[in-house]
Amino acid sequence: MADGLNRVMLLGNLGADPELRMTASGQAVLKLRLATSESYLDRNRVRQERTDWHSVVIWGKRAEALAKILAKGSRIFVEGGLRTSSYDDREGNKRYRTEVVANNVILAGGARGSGAPRAAAMDDFGGPEPPGEPPGGYDDADYGSDDNIPF
Repeated sequence: MADGLNRVMLLGNLGADPELRMTASGQAVLKLRLATSESYLDRNRVRQERTDWHSVVIWGKRAEALAKILAKGSRIFVEGGLRTSSYDDREGNKRYRTEVVANNVILAGGARGSGAPRAAAMDDFGGPEPPGEPPGGYDDADYGSDDNIPF
């Protein structure tokens, strides 16, 4: 059987403050409620907006770091995969829960309409990416001007 692909990418706003907990083994887990919205034209050509709510889970050091800086209304980009689990409710009925297990989170600015967007990536250790080094390992200053850029 061939390998599959389970990838989710979401851009939205937190609908509540994040909830940080520790497992019995001491592992940090951060739970988020993320709202994504999209607009569309209905049959009468009237613009409508639909909002979907997503449960997002972040584990480890990244969870601890993000718990300190995220709040209700924060705009974030989440990349991860879907995980579905089941449990029995109080009446003995089987219930299912689908969550996005995030492996990458990018801060995409404040709440809607809160001014200029701010973007910062989280590194693999849960902290912000170092500001000085641009991606690709080179600096624009190496080329002097746009005329000398090799592409």
